[in-house]
Amino acid sequence: MTELKRIMHVEDDPSIQAVAKVALEVVGGFTVETCSGGEEALKGFHAFQPQLILLDVMMPGMDGPSTLKKMQADFDLSTIPVVFMTAKVQANEIESYKALGAADVVVKPFDPMTLSDQIRDIWQKLQGSES
Repeated sequence: MTELKRIMHVEDDPSIQAVAKVALEVVGGFTVETCSGGEEALKGFHAFQPQLILLDVMMPGMDGPSTLKKMQADFDLSTIPVVFMTAKVQANEIESYKALGAADVVVKPFDPMTLSDQIRDIWQKLQGSES
């Protein structure tokens, strides 16, 4: 199983960016590239080469679903899971995100102490389904 090391976090709220970065880097030991929106994520994709993308759903300009569609068009995401982060967690909304190609959904507000474990669990489930 490939170890998850590089996560691209796309989030427009600076306070959530900061909490997630600490949760994933300090608690989880990951390397995190924080992008404040979809355009920035698209520009930084090749340079960072993320193994997983954590993508906020509601952002000004290019929202999460639009960013995902553009990434799917521009890059090979077959081995790069995209996990949406959102406070909107009705079952039909989660299903619609998965129908777009999201691997999973993390609920906001998230617990900074368990976020890295949540992401690692998602990663391991996906790695297991590929073998």
